[in-house]
Amino acid sequence: MKKLFKVALVAAGMLFAGNFAQAQSKIGHINFQQLIDFMPETKTVKSQLEIYQKQFIDVLTSMNNEYQTKGQAYQTKRTGMTDAARGAAETELQDFSKRLQDYQTSSQQQVEAKQRELGKPLIDKARGAVTAVAKEKGYGYVLDTTSEYLVVSPDADDLMPAVKLKLGLK
Repeated sequence: MKKLFKVALVAAGMLFAGNFAQAQSKIGHINFQQLIDFMPETKTVKSQLEIYQKQFIDVLTSMNNEYQTKGQAYQTKRTGMTDAARGAAETELQDFSKRLQDYQTSSQQQVEAKQRELGKPLIDKARGAVTAVAKEKGYGYVLDTTSEYLVVSPDADDLMPAVKLKLGLK
């Protein structure tokens, strides 16, 4: 009898704990990238980034045009060059090509760094609004549906309308 009572007590405890844990794990979801796109500050960030990026594109275009011109000049004069002159010209073209590639890589890294710098306040603002809405509505977890990595997930509530309201977006 005592054993039966203990088993019943443990079973009731597990049932109660299971219901309590389920009540604590309310799940919501939001498409975070779409939220960022809705924010008016996104246009400003994109235009600032395009202006920043344009300066690198202009330099790269100029460097590429110069490389093409030097390459065409080399092709035209190549047959009349001595071996030493041809070797020097080829080395110069290879060096220029390497500088062009290095500048392209460097400018790409700088643009990505600028994108992170300009986007951080926007992301922080959106994340703050999502956190506030989740807290207000009692959500323990909010999933980002931008990336579809979840193969199977439980039903959840879409927080987009509430977060847009929190941010004053339409």
